[in-house]
Amino acid sequence: MNARFQELLPELALYAGSKKLDVNQTFQDINPCDEILIAHIPKASVEDLNAIVAVAKQGLNSTAWHEVTPLQRENLIRCFADAIEKDSTRLAQLESIDAGKPISITQTVDIPAVVAWLKYYAGWASKIMGSAGELSNVAGSFHAYSRRQPVGVVAAITPWNFPSVLSMWKIAPALAAGCCIVLKPASDTPLTALRLAEIAREIGFPEGVFNVVTGNSDIGHALATHPDIAKVAFTGSTQTGRSILQASIADFKRVTLELGGKSPVILHKDADLDKAIPTIAMGCFFNTGQVCYAGTRLYVHHDIYDEVLARLAAFTKTLKIGSSDDPNTQLGPVVNARQQHSIQEFLNKAEQQGIESLDLSAMTLPEHGFYVRPAILKNVPAHAAIMKEEVFGPVLATAAYQSLDEAIQLSNDSIYGLAAHLWTQDLSIAHQVSAALDAGTVFVNCALLADPNFPFGGFKQSGIGRENGQEVLDAYLESKSVIMALS
Repeated sequence: MNARFQELLPELALYAGSKKLDVNQTFQDINPCDEILIAHIPKASVEDLNAIVAVAKQGLNSTAWHEVTPLQRENLIRCFADAIEKDSTRLAQLESIDAGKPISITQTVDIPAVVAWLKYYAGWASKIMGSAGELSNVAGSFHAYSRRQPVGVVAAITPWNFPSVLSMWKIAPALAAGCCIVLKPASDTPLTALRLAEIAREIGFPEGVFNVVTGNSDIGHALATHPDIAKVAFTGSTQTGRSILQASIADFKRVTLELGGKSPVILHKDADLDKAIPTIAMGCFFNTGQVCYAGTRLYVHHDIYDEVLARLAAFTKTLKIGSSDDPNTQLGPVVNARQQHSIQEFLNKAEQQGIESLDLSAMTLPEHGFYVRPAILKNVPAHAAIMKEEVFGPVLATAAYQSLDEAIQLSNDSIYGLAAHLWTQDLSIAHQVSAALDAGTVFVNCALLADPNFPFGGFKQSGIGRENGQEVLDAYLESKSVIMALS
């Protein structure tokens, strides 16, 4: 353990209920800002995972959880939210050092969102109900009703770009539905998950309700294929999502998959450029481009194309790149050396193809750490890899369009359909284009918003199902019809 972080770190241990597991192996957790070791993290074995899942299954059917009233469950979730809010300074610091995210963002965006999602879904715990009615096609005297019950033990497998937020998108509705959770965070960013497990124990969640397992992709696969896991909720790459979907077929697990994106932005000639330019830039470069629904394909009306690129470059040069603990940092490093290399490979290939990149060399990078300078590419062909594939870095590929029909066609020419963006001051255009875009969310004159009250998910290869909103509760509930003959 790095002494520099000793007082900040949670207990680096895994539990099966109240029993601390004797985990024999560890893996390294590295600070992306300086490439220095933060700590050695427990690397669970399949036997460790089996013990944790067994406790979760016991917890699902225990009197302490199964028989609590919905209002008691709501109050416990609210207590969880309150405890996280009280611990928000520490959680924000953990998220910042683990993911390389600017502390100003983890303090004002990530941890407040965790609290907000829990409070929102706490309220749903006491609103879940079935219905009663008459049989429509059967004569006789019957009493018929439906009931809702938790789907079972849920595996939440989460990525490294928004470790705590995307965990809570799964945890909050699952708890509201009465499920038990086994959370497997990304191996690059395990710290907030371990701290959340501590908080859950401290506030008195019954044994087996909230569990964390840390390890590599092998443990993720073992979790996704475990016979006692009823549902898998996953956020990550389309490739991994495909393997999880294939693994679920054997026993027909329920799955929610929030996967990759290559979200288009249409900038029409009537747009308010003073508002659009900084929002489009940050809509791509926020979190150093590590956002699944970032607007990374920009289609600009040809009349304003040159002006827009010049203004985008000028704005981008004002952004401060630096260490996550600097309150003035706007862009931190990417999460690891592998991601840094992958982004650079995309840029190298684009250069070899003759694609022009605007000069942003004035933006200096720290000497150590996994830093990547933002890139704005000009006149990118529709077939280029950097226009088609998810880079997951601060890279904005741009092209000009002649008509809105062309812009819509270019936008929809993708295997992904997570989000899309439109900038216009014409309300009619806004509605017509929004309806035509193949995307789970369309942002008009804004970017990168998420709210627990509205569903989030993608078309095509961007996933299956939706997170957030009321409808996500259906993903964590089973419906049962009960029909009683009265005579």
